[in-house]
Amino acid sequence: MTVNLSKGQAVSLRKSDGGTLTAVRMGLGWQAAPRRGLFGRRTREIDLDASAVLFADKQPVDVVFFRHLVSDDGSVRHTGDNLVGGAGQGGDDESILVDLQRVPVHIDQIVFTVNSFTGQTFAEVQNAFCRLVDETNGQELARYTLTGGGEYTAQIMAKVHRQGDGWQMTALGTAANGRTFQDLLPTMLPLL
Repeated sequence: MTVNLSKGQAVSLRKSDGGTLTAVRMGLGWQAAPRRGLFGRRTREIDLDASAVLFADKQPVDVVFFRHLVSDDGSVRHTGDNLVGGAGQGGDDESILVDLQRVPVHIDQIVFTVNSFTGQTFAEVQNAFCRLVDETNGQELARYTLTGGGEYTAQIMAKVHRQGDGWQMTALGTAANGRTFQDLLPTMLPLL
């Protein structure tokens, strides 16, 4: 059963049988919003990029994104860059896989971001979401829907962080501006 998250809401990453999740996928989907033009409605391709920034004690220590597809320790893997989107409410356009058992103990948070590499604002995006899936069985655990569009080019979507002996996901939904994850670090740090 999927939990639809609101901004700031957290969900424990435990299986329904009480077991601990071992591998999750953070999926990102979006569609370009149709615009009215001289010749009717049309869409423009939008290149959104998903990134995962790994933190140890509030310090960024590694990142996974379209130019660095696998974390240095191998626990986090990006499945590849999608330059146009299109899945919207359906499947994922970009995915980042996290093997929670392999994440080194010093990594205490993984922050997932999305940014418009080509600089379009989220006012030009529709049906954008991020979702967390149990990679072992394909069950969607949580979904955060990006609503409201806006004149910003990035979104700090969610974070997965250690909670006791397990992991928890918190929907952040924080608007920002930037073409890459580096541009988003000043906005990310207060959210840790």
